[in-house]
Amino acid sequence: MSPHILALDVAGAPHRWVSVRQAAHYYATDMIAWAAGQHEFVLHGGMQRVTGLQSMIRASSIIAIKGRDFMVRHFDVVPTLNKDMLLARDRYICAYCAQRFRADQLDLEHIVPRSKGGADTWTNLVAACKACNHRKADRTPEAAGMKLHYVPYVPNRYEAFILSNRKILADQMEFLLIGVPRNSRLHLSA
Repeated sequence: MSPHILALDVAGAPHRWVSVRQAAHYYATDMIAWAAGQHEFVLHGGMQRVTGLQSMIRASSIIAIKGRDFMVRHFDVVPTLNKDMLLARDRYICAYCAQRFRADQLDLEHIVPRSKGGADTWTNLVAACKACNHRKADRTPEAAGMKLHYVPYVPNRYEAFILSNRKILADQMEFLLIGVPRNSRLHLSA
């Protein structure tokens, strides 16, 4: 799987990850407002009948795309919650014993249990190893005599882009980290 290209709106806000082929479409239809990044992807097309030369598109690792469809309208929208992103947010560390685990050794744990009205939200879910999750059971941390070692939070848009892609190029990471709050746990591993 090749790395994706970071597609931005014309103002520079992250919009989505696109494949190299999708980026080639934006280049071919003159929808690139500007490009940045140190990496470049080269796509070769067919032979041009008039010149006899093979067509080629060079796509940068970070591109800004023109058009209304690429304007970020709701910048503060809460990112979609899923297990991979939550475990990445929590750096694969159990919230209760503070040990690092592999993804398959961790569960999503409700701080306030669902049976007590706890919701499936960024601020009510943490990574927990199976032993701690079992020990806490259907209780709050206080009732179980367990301490949270970190506070769960809602990632901002830039953090969500980092959490959602495992193959981020160094120049893309550098660009995205500019928008990540200084107190984010993502800075600990960057």
